[in-house]
Amino acid sequence: MPHQPLVPAARRPESARSGILLVDKSGGLTSHDVVARTRRLAGTRKVGHAGTLDPLATGLLVLGVNSSTRLLTYVVGLDKEYLATVRLGAATTTDDSEGEPLGVSDAALVAGLDDAALRRAFATQVGSIVQVPSSVSAIKVDGQRAYARVRAGEDVVLAGRPVEIAEIELLGDARREQTADGHPVVDVDVRVVCSSGTYIRAIARDVGAALGVGGHLTSLRRTRIGPFPVTAAHTLDELRAFTDEGSTLPLIDPADIARQLFPVLEVTGAEATALGHGKRIPLPDAQGHGPLAAITPEGRLLGLVEIVAGQGKSIVNFPPDEYAGENA
Repeated sequence: MPHQPLVPAARRPESARSGILLVDKSGGLTSHDVVARTRRLAGTRKVGHAGTLDPLATGLLVLGVNSSTRLLTYVVGLDKEYLATVRLGAATTTDDSEGEPLGVSDAALVAGLDDAALRRAFATQVGSIVQVPSSVSAIKVDGQRAYARVRAGEDVVLAGRPVEIAEIELLGDARREQTADGHPVVDVDVRVVCSSGTYIRAIARDVGAALGVGGHLTSLRRTRIGPFPVTAAHTLDELRAFTDEGSTLPLIDPADIARQLFPVLEVTGAEATALGHGKRIPLPDAQGHGPLAAITPEGRLLGLVEIVAGQGKSIVNFPPDEYAGENA
């Protein structure tokens, strides 16, 4: 499906506007922190995100505002791209630099890591694999987050889950470094393209284990989710400047987002009215089952439609009042 340019939604009072906001998260913030600050800037409690980032990580968060939170379900499962630095020669309790050290590898083993060995180890992580998430992930175990159980002193081992890692590209030359205690380590910068649910920390851990030296993540930046690049995102400071200057947030119109995610169904005014009232419309030539993005003659996202026995049926509708003019 061709990607359309992402166009900010028309200006409306913040509390009434609906759209998608691309945020470039800085390090040290949780995804919840970003949502909370965006709620204040947007003047609404109806803000959600599509996929968390750890405090260590920076980069793209896709936020939905008001009724556009309904689109986040379809963003969560998109493929993702990351830039990361993997440190080989030392492991930690969290598989990243925020955890406690689990010891360092023998210096001779670290010294023996050459480019060929690194390429082979990272290649074992590419493709359809079963990955065991980090024990301090946000996965729930009996209703409680795994990281909360670990903090409470429990020994948590999560079940493996299938993930798809399309690509791991080694960027530049590996760097020979030393820890604060003088132990040798090797830092490798990588670009990873993977399915939703993949843990980059686990890749660092598993590559280190494959090499027999241990490994963990020292930096992580999410650069893309599906068709949405971090280069189109704004930092929280930039978003705050928008509102301080009296401008509205650069929300992307739901219709423009839907065109990125789904095949488009251009509906007539009569069809829009019927779908809005829960009725089905005849679509004898439509292929597949949906969802299709139903776009009105005015260019508004009416909702998402599925095909049932040659008829279109609404599965998600978007309220028209959130598309009112600037002074609504």
